[in-house]
Amino acid sequence: MAYETHETIQRLWQRLLREELAGLPPEQRRAVAAEFEARFGELLKGASGDGGDAFMDLVGLGKDGAVPFGQVPYPSLAADFDEAVVPSQLHAAATLYFIYQHERMGVFRVAEVLRRLFHEGRMRIQRGPGARTLYLLEKWQPLRYGPRDRLTAYMRVFNYGKAPRPAGAIVNLNFHFQLVALMTALAQYFRDLTIGEVIRGGQEIEQRPFGTLATIQRLGADLRYALDRASYGNIVALAHESGLYLKQLLELFEAPDIKKSFDANNKWDVIEQVLNRFLGGARELSQRAKMAESGRRVLLWVADNDFSVLEDPQRFQVEAQPAAAHAEAWIAAYRMTDEGRRFPGVAQSLRWAVGLPPRDARMAPA
Repeated sequence: MAYETHETIQRLWQRLLREELAGLPPEQRRAVAAEFEARFGELLKGASGDGGDAFMDLVGLGKDGAVPFGQVPYPSLAADFDEAVVPSQLHAAATLYFIYQHERMGVFRVAEVLRRLFHEGRMRIQRGPGARTLYLLEKWQPLRYGPRDRLTAYMRVFNYGKAPRPAGAIVNLNFHFQLVALMTALAQYFRDLTIGEVIRGGQEIEQRPFGTLATIQRLGADLRYALDRASYGNIVALAHESGLYLKQLLELFEAPDIKKSFDANNKWDVIEQVLNRFLGGARELSQRAKMAESGRRVLLWVADNDFSVLEDPQRFQVEAQPAAAHAEAWIAAYRMTDEGRRFPGVAQSLRWAVGLPPRDARMAPA
């Protein structure tokens, strides 16, 4: 498509769009406008000059020599930065976050204590399923990636812990800031939406002061990109192996002979009893369990969302509602942890995340 033809199509298309939207009821205009925008992009992409001779024609070295500027093919430049991620790495990062929270709970240390007690004969089990699993764990030591590897992975992907940073590796320094910002943006968006429905008596709310759709999209895209660039190497294999191992450990703690040894009703009682007796006490089990579940769910939502700027708000609300519920649950649990006690609240945290100081945020247009 020549440059002049491209300009003509743009003008005609905009005129057609205005004429068509003028005759539609307000509730249909948004959907039709989004459809027009998508079709317009496809038309320009299919008709643009992306051939290998387009640049040669521009500089006058093509087969026809120096052609008029208006006949030079118009370039179609694809904005695909936000799509250039590896989904498997993002899914592995979500699984690794789940594993990290269980690491903070002490699940892996509890397994080592049980293995040592079984080896030394200090636990009254012999032939049950728990004893069999402990025997296999002690005999084979199945992990290729041990505690040190997990701690290094947490540092690389989340900047959590105190493990040394591998020389030359990318460390996701802003993960926690981005995660908290996304959680607060999701929570604020649906809180504002609920307020708008109550005040206006319907689902239409034209202005959302801080929890806007664009804010969620930008924070989600930035978080996805940062996780992608920090999860190269062995993260996929480590998350897969450690996830299977964690599943095996939780099944071990649920074994009848293990629960009987600690007078426990379920695996969480076993974990709590071992932590209290041998590891200095159990802390934040409930909060970490909820953060593991909800954090993984939100990260999976981020991994599978393309954050398109043409996203239909109604569709977004339906698809994001489960993630928003988990974001609220994550915030509620996070505020009860040691590092989350300084959390200033959803509105204040989001103002800070988008660069609005508190004194200026009150004067920002609603």
